[in-house]
Amino acid sequence: YGAKIRAPHALVMTFLFKSGSLREKLKAIAQATYTHSRNLAYFVFTYKGLMALQSRLQGKKIPFHSFFAACIGGWLVFGENNPINSQIIMYLLSRILFGLSRLAVEKGYVPQPKQDPFPLVAALIWGTVLWLFEYHRQTLQPSLQSSMTYLYDDSNVWHDISDFLIYNKRTDSK
Repeated sequence: YGAKIRAPHALVMTFLFKSGSLREKLKAIAQATYTHSRNLAYFVFTYKGLMALQSRLQGKKIPFHSFFAACIGGWLVFGENNPINSQIIMYLLSRILFGLSRLAVEKGYVPQPKQDPFPLVAALIWGTVLWLFEYHRQTLQPSLQSSMTYLYDDSNVWHDISDFLIYNKRTDSK
């Protein structure tokens, strides 16, 4: 699963934003794919092993088992701050926030909104990320910085159609 998810992403991001020879790019894609796949495999093995152990020790499965097993697995497998783990954690965080919001409404902790809150959430997220990009760029994750630099800075200068189709940062003087 990790390879299925990471390989296409690494391929696109590497060819869009990384410099270097074809060999270096292919090596970076293979390394990112391997790291993502390995970490997911280690995590699943750790999680399922700890779930089975806890269930066996207590004679049944309880909700805390899942949280505890995942915390241990997260610490051991995803605890190193590197680009792959960082991206996975950010991906999960966004989904968790949506899930907790829905759970809060479902459980009655937060009233059911009268209107869809998504447009407001979208506006606040885009407003915040562009403010961070413009005034506190260094706080954003490197791949997000690269994407936003491409979209909002590099797009200020155009040479020809290849800028739009390939990459608009010249390394040679055309």
